[in-house]
Amino acid sequence: MTAAQAMAAAAARLRAAGVADPARDARVLLAHAARVDATRVTLIAPEDLSPEIEERFEQLVALRAIRVPVSHLIGEREFYGRRFKVSGEVLDPRPETETLIEAALAEPFSRVLDLGVGSGCILVTLLAERQDARGIGVDISEAACLQASANAVLHRVQARASIQRSDWFAAVTGQFDLIVSNPPYIARAEWEGLDEDVRRHEPRIALTDEGDGLGAYRRIADGLIGYLAPGGRILLEIGPTQAAAVQNLLAQAGLRDIGAIADLDGRDRVIRARAA
Repeated sequence: MTAAQAMAAAAARLRAAGVADPARDARVLLAHAARVDATRVTLIAPEDLSPEIEERFEQLVALRAIRVPVSHLIGEREFYGRRFKVSGEVLDPRPETETLIEAALAEPFSRVLDLGVGSGCILVTLLAERQDARGIGVDISEAACLQASANAVLHRVQARASIQRSDWFAAVTGQFDLIVSNPPYIARAEWEGLDEDVRRHEPRIALTDEGDGLGAYRRIADGLIGYLAPGGRILLEIGPTQAAAVQNLLAQAGLRDIGAIADLDGRDRVIRARAA
C-alpha cells in the first residue's frame, strides 16, 4: 500500500467515526508514523509504506477513531508558533488562547503569575517572548506542574520560570505586574454538550468547576488584592457568554479599566482589568 492509499483509507475510516477533519488527521498521523514533517507527506505519497510504518499508522488511526486526540497520539500541540509537549494530564493549548497572549504582549511586564499553569503554554510563551521577564506558574495538579516544567526546559526559559503546586493563590508570595489565567469555565450543565474528544480525554478539573462555570473567577477575584502590583494588569480567558459576569466580579474586587477582548471569531474571549 502506498502512503497516498493509506491516507485515503484512514481518512475514510476517521470520517465514518465522526472525526471532524479526517483528511488532516490522517496526514498528521502518517507523518508521525513515518517520522517525517507533516509538510513533507506529499513527497512520500507515491511510495510504498514499510511494514513497520504501516503498523504504526494503523495503531494511530485506530486510536483516533475512538476519539483519542491527535495531540495525545503525537505528544505535542502547536501554540503561538512553538510546539508544546502535552498529555492527557493537561488541557490542550488552543488557538483562542493566543488572544490572551497578544493582549499580554501589548504592554511591558517584568513579573508574571500564571494561575492554573497546565501545560505551561501561556507562561512559557510569555517568557520566551519577553527575555527580561520572570514568572511563576501554579497548578493544583502535580502532573500539570511536571508538564509545565518540561515545556519550560524545552523552550529554555526554566531559569526564569518557577512552577509550583498551589490551590490558586495559596502558595503564592509577592506581587506581579501581570496575572494571567485560563481557568476551568465550563458549567456542569454544559458538560454533556462538549465534544467527545474533550470529555473523554482531557482533564475534567481543567475544564469545569462542577458548578456554574464562574467558581474559578470568584476565587481569583476574592484573592487578587495584594498579589497584583499597583497599576498591574490581569487577563482572564472566559467562555463566550461570561464577559458581563466576570467583569462584574473584577469591579467588585476594586479593579479599573475593565473590558472584554474578542477573539478572531468576534466572540468575547479575554477580560482585562487593572489595579488602582
